[in-house]
Amino acid sequence: MDSFISLIILFAFGYSLKHISAFPKDTSTSLNLFVIYVSLPALILYQVPNITISGSILVPIVMPWVMLLLSALAVLWISRIFKWSKKVTGALLLLVPLGNTSFLGIPMVTIFFGADMVSYAVLYDQFGTFLALSVYGTFVLAIYAGGSRPSLKHIANKIITFPPFIALIVALLTSSFEYHDYLISSLRLISASLVPVVMVAIGFQFKLVLNRKEFVPLGIGLLLKLIIAPLVALSLCYAFGFNGTISEVTVFESAMPPMVTAGALAIMGGLAPELAAAMIGWGIILSFITLPLMFKLIQFVL
Repeated sequence: MDSFISLIILFAFGYSLKHISAFPKDTSTSLNLFVIYVSLPALILYQVPNITISGSILVPIVMPWVMLLLSALAVLWISRIFKWSKKVTGALLLLVPLGNTSFLGIPMVTIFFGADMVSYAVLYDQFGTFLALSVYGTFVLAIYAGGSRPSLKHIANKIITFPPFIALIVALLTSSFEYHDYLISSLRLISASLVPVVMVAIGFQFKLVLNRKEFVPLGIGLLLKLIIAPLVALSLCYAFGFNGTISEVTVFESAMPPMVTAGALAIMGGLAPELAAAMIGWGIILSFITLPLMFKLIQFVL
């Protein structure tokens, strides 16, 4: 609990920095780039080689795609019932299926499950959420924002040039080699920067917007993302007999609030910008309540 409180303090610290004129408005962008190019690749290179190869590692790889399909179908079904506009539907198709499994998920997994389990969160994020953002997210944006359909070459280029994904491939290919002690120490030191930098960055870019006109899609979207989705993932793991810490981490990752990058894409694409901003802001705030509760439930069931 002390570590979780530390995350909230770092988040609040980041939020307070945005009100200090000495910090540029794009400070969060610089912090995010540091995480993408330095901290997260270092963490991946440090943790992924420790993965024990077994059938259970398929759970964090397959589950995000199952949840993506179920979440997208739920959004489309509910959208037809409430007759939401194309823009609102497009925003929810980005923000409900795609969770903040990297920037927020990895620090949360570190706090609740320990650093040794981070490698499985990385699998969920890189082989699941990140690939879904690159492929599914690009198509949703093209269809609902009226852009041109992306080419396979464009999508593939986004994937293979993403630094954490490159680090993941390198880590998997070199997992049979023994890293030198100096390299391990360096990777451990650099990766330790991820949690504080991420939480300060999230706090700095945090916005709390609430439009009464979009209160219903906001409430339903967050209910699907923070409560229903992890409960479905938990039920699937229980029904198929998937237990142990790997499955627990997988369900926990499915409980993360909407992805900040997905929200940024929705806003840039003109897909209900105020709704997207509210989903991100309220999602982060509410996740500080829902994630500890979901952790307790996961521990009890699995």
